[in-house]
Amino acid sequence: MRSAVIVFPASNCDRDVAVALTKATGTAPTMLWHGDRDIPSVDLIVLPGGFSYGDYLRAGAMAAHSPIVREVVRHAKRGVPVLGICNGFQILTETGLLPGALLRNASLKFICKTVSIRVEKQIAPFTALYETGQKIRIPIAHHDGNYFADDDTLQALNGEDRVLFRYCDDNGSITSDANPNGSAENIAGITNDAGTVLGMMPHPERVVEPALGGTDGQPLFQSLLEAVA
Repeated sequence: MRSAVIVFPASNCDRDVAVALTKATGTAPTMLWHGDRDIPSVDLIVLPGGFSYGDYLRAGAMAAHSPIVREVVRHAKRGVPVLGICNGFQILTETGLLPGALLRNASLKFICKTVSIRVEKQIAPFTALYETGQKIRIPIAHHDGNYFADDDTLQALNGEDRVLFRYCDDNGSITSDANPNGSAENIAGITNDAGTVLGMMPHPERVVEPALGGTDGQPLFQSLLEAVA
């Protein structure tokens, strides 16, 4: 699988994603700088976590207008799968590839911990190797992870099965206490209407090795590989 990882000033998870992709696919991704203006022929584009441009103005706002992201949008509209993790999710909403916005956490504090999330739908290319309703443990690390959308958008996301992940408790139940950041309806990850663009706040690339504390993120990258194969 040919993949590309976009690197911005203040990205801090680009190498983690590259390691996860290399482990899953056997091929190292192409690393592209924010000022690049061309994306080679690839099967997947990843916008990693971090604080692109120092979160100046608001998280993801400046990155959404960088030269390389204009190309990401163009490729996404052609159907190339795009995965945005944490800051990548924020960028995807800023570009309009995904609806809604990521606001400050309800606590107004940076949150860094491992949380439980529930897989809401088993679907290629992102969650084919999970089970619907499966509870997994994935780290989060964000200050602006509070997903917001208006009622019509939430209704569309639910009606079209575009919510792939929700924050849950240890029993897999969706509760307010299990919501770490105030996200509407405990939403942790959504797709576009074609199912080819996924934005998620948790970091699957941080749990692909037992030595890192778990492997619950590994099936996501393997699902992408199988979808291409």
